[in-house]
Amino acid sequence: MNTGLEGLLSLKRYRVLNLKGNGWLTAIPILSALPSLKVLNLAGNSINSSQLQGLKYSGKLEVLDPWRNELMGGIPSIIGLCKLNLEELDLSANRFEGSLPACLSNLTSLSLLDLSQNYLHGTIPSSLFSNLGSLEYISLSSNYFEGTIYFGSLYNNSRLEVFELVGNKKYLKVETENPTQSFPLFQLKILSLSGCILNWPSRVVPSFLLSQYDLKVVNLRYNHMIGDVPTWLLANNTKLEYLSFKNNSLTGVLDLRSNPKHYHILVIDFSLNCIHGELLPDIGSIFPRLEVLNLSRNALQGNIPSSMGDMNRLLSLDLSNNNLSGELPEPMMMGCISLEVLRLSNNILHGVFPTKSNLTRLLSLSLDDNYFSGEISRGFSNSSRLVLLDISNNSLRGQIPDWIGEFSSLTTLSLSSNFLEGAVPTSFCKLNELSFLDFSHNKIGPTLPPCANLSNMKFLNLQNNEFTGPIPHVLSEATSLVTLNLGGNKLSGPIPPWIHLLSELRILLLNGNQLEDSIPLHLCQLKSISIMDISHNHLSGTIPSCLDNITFGREVVFIDGTFFSDAFAKMYTVTSLYLYESQLSLFQQDIGVGLASPGGSEEIEFVTKSRSESYKGKLLYFMSGLDLSRNKLTGPIPPEMGNLSGIHTLNLSYNQLTGSIPETFSNLQEIESLDLSHNMLIGQIPPQMIELNSLAVFTVAYNNLSGKLPERKAQFGTFEESSYEGNSLLCGLPLNRSCSPAREPPATPPANEEKEYSWEVSFLWSFGGSFGMAFLGIVTFLYLNSYCRELLFYFIARHAPFLRV
Repeated sequence: MNTGLEGLLSLKRYRVLNLKGNGWLTAIPILSALPSLKVLNLAGNSINSSQLQGLKYSGKLEVLDPWRNELMGGIPSIIGLCKLNLEELDLSANRFEGSLPACLSNLTSLSLLDLSQNYLHGTIPSSLFSNLGSLEYISLSSNYFEGTIYFGSLYNNSRLEVFELVGNKKYLKVETENPTQSFPLFQLKILSLSGCILNWPSRVVPSFLLSQYDLKVVNLRYNHMIGDVPTWLLANNTKLEYLSFKNNSLTGVLDLRSNPKHYHILVIDFSLNCIHGELLPDIGSIFPRLEVLNLSRNALQGNIPSSMGDMNRLLSLDLSNNNLSGELPEPMMMGCISLEVLRLSNNILHGVFPTKSNLTRLLSLSLDDNYFSGEISRGFSNSSRLVLLDISNNSLRGQIPDWIGEFSSLTTLSLSSNFLEGAVPTSFCKLNELSFLDFSHNKIGPTLPPCANLSNMKFLNLQNNEFTGPIPHVLSEATSLVTLNLGGNKLSGPIPPWIHLLSELRILLLNGNQLEDSIPLHLCQLKSISIMDISHNHLSGTIPSCLDNITFGREVVFIDGTFFSDAFAKMYTVTSLYLYESQLSLFQQDIGVGLASPGGSEEIEFVTKSRSESYKGKLLYFMSGLDLSRNKLTGPIPPEMGNLSGIHTLNLSYNQLTGSIPETFSNLQEIESLDLSHNMLIGQIPPQMIELNSLAVFTVAYNNLSGKLPERKAQFGTFEESSYEGNSLLCGLPLNRSCSPAREPPATPPANEEKEYSWEVSFLWSFGGSFGMAFLGIVTFLYLNSYCRELLFYFIARHAPFLRV
């Protein structure tokens, strides 16, 4: 026992003991020495379950609050708990496990029961609620309950004001419809019921809400509900402050015409539903005090109403992923003076950016994936507090404005997929906090300013621009880089030796440039690389054998924050005007609302399985590959490459590689795509490669390979003739060349052909003999007759002088 508490033992008439928030407290007074104790507050300490065994001696205890301690085991381990006449029991934020004890239903005087943030599991018995008729406050959130909970068992709890069941971590069904009793006796103030399977299979919005007229907070997110948007909740509950039906399947339109002004509503969230139609023209005047409006990921159409400008308290507006059209309304840009987050991504908005705005408190601006055109005007230049700016995938032209350097707090900047051109302004050097930069798919170049501060940069994408000359030396200072994409430019010269300084690199894309010289050994020092693409260049020399030093997926995957850029996130707390008064304190309902914008979405393109694939988010943790294709590499394939046992894609095609395919390739157990085509490889395909059970694409076409193909077993049974074409000395299936053809006897000519052959021989011999005899006769005659001989010589001299000697 702590010595500072010894004096309490003599206080036999002590009724209230408040030891809240000491932190260091690990022991409490012997409860049997405090027989008159009614209120025991032990919140925020380090007490374990054994310290509460004396509860059986506290027969007068009415309030027990050991919130956020080290209590564990089952709730029945607190001996005597169910025999007390408790009115308030708060066991939240401990480590209790097991199922709810049936004896809790004996605590018939309970008005407050909080079991949230534990490890409780099993079913929630209906009798628990039906017997506890005095309950006013129930919280069962953040546990592992399963089965079905029947909300109708609470219908007779006329004093109930607060019911919370959110963040349950198992499959839990909640049935709110009561066939025997249409409407409950209670009037709830707070209903927070999310992440459940609600009213399966009808999935209807709870009908008992039609009888509720005093609601302050309604949180029915992630419940798979269908049906029309329950706008009648706003009409029935004029003091509603928080309304969220996020991530359901509600349809219909936001019909608010019959509703008066709602001066109390602070948060409306109907995101991730199927709501269509247009926003009301006077929506701004209906909700004059609204602070958070999220209608993203629906099917809304029409223009953004100008009345949005009347919401001068609005902190966050998210209308992204709809079908909204038109231009940005000037009243909204001038009137929403409190706005910190504006997300209008993935709509069909058009026009030019406003020339003026009054969004001086703006922290996050997302206008990507629309049809905005013209230059990047100065309209947003006074939003100097911006942390995130995404205007990618539009039709913006001109140069990157010099005033971009005024956004000194910027961490995420995406200007990709526009028609921007020209040099990066020197004011870019003022952006010292940048961690995500995407200039890809423009005509920006020819280099980065040497003064650029890239010390915090994690993701840099300059793909498909007009960068020329050597790889910018300023990148050697970007030692925090995780992804470097310089593909599709006109960079030349060698891969610089300082590349090894980028030791955090996981993805390196230098493809589609004019890089030359050999592959430097410095690349082998980038041991954390999972994807490397240096294809489509002019690299020569041999493949370094040390490439097996690089991970390429060999290590166990941990999904950390590596491939997620720092999103803008700010937690905004909605403090309800509703107060629940317990014997310990006044509970004021606080609801956290995230004013968040996703950070830059890191996405890469990489050729695998003979096609270009896009990888982003969590997929980047599981993908690995090396592409050296379409260069001028020579020499043999290093057998050490067979040590890349975790690699998924290996492409060495369109080079001048010689030698045989290493037998060590049979160790590439995770390989899915292997392309060795269009080289000068010789020898046999190693038969051990049939053990590569993940191999989906394999080609060795157009080499000088020979011998028998591997057996058509496992994955090799799926490869067609095209995988081997252009190798005339290969044989075996699926080729139409047998490896051991049978010897055929010499063909015997037919009888008629033999006779014809004999006749031709006889004719030739006869003709030759006759010609010889005639020639000899003429020569003899001329030799004996001098007159005829002189006539022959005269004829030759006159008509064929070239024959004269």
